[in-house]
Amino acid sequence: MPELFSADWAQKYKDIWNSSEGIADQLSQSSFNSVVAFGVESEDIPRVVLTIANGEIISAASPNGESINWDLRASMDNWILLVAKPPGLMKLGLAYTSRRLRFRKGDYAVMIKDPGLSAAFVKCFALMGRALN
Repeated sequence: MPELFSADWAQKYKDIWNSSEGIADQLSQSSFNSVVAFGVESEDIPRVVLTIANGEIISAASPNGESINWDLRASMDNWILLVAKPPGLMKLGLAYTSRRLRFRKGDYAVMIKDPGLSAAFVKCFALMGRALN
């Protein structure tokens, strides 16, 4: 079983995201392009960076100088809680307002108001857990 945010996990997450069961098709409808990072809040650099083009992850790896659009951080314990039992929109909102999930970059309010982005945001946590198996 890969460790959360490891290289093996990142590759598996990329494969699941881009599969028919993932969210690439959904995000391609809105031509979503971004660089998204996930990491531990006490660390300076994120653990994994996803480069997304037209909804599809084209790169999932350790940071390599990319200009990050979204940088999400939590303690490792909170990450495990978020991926072990994938949250819905309300639980993610509570995690955000209680500062258990932080956005170092990116605007939570803008994302949550866009139904396509918010649905994909919720689904990305379920996919994170699947990549651990």
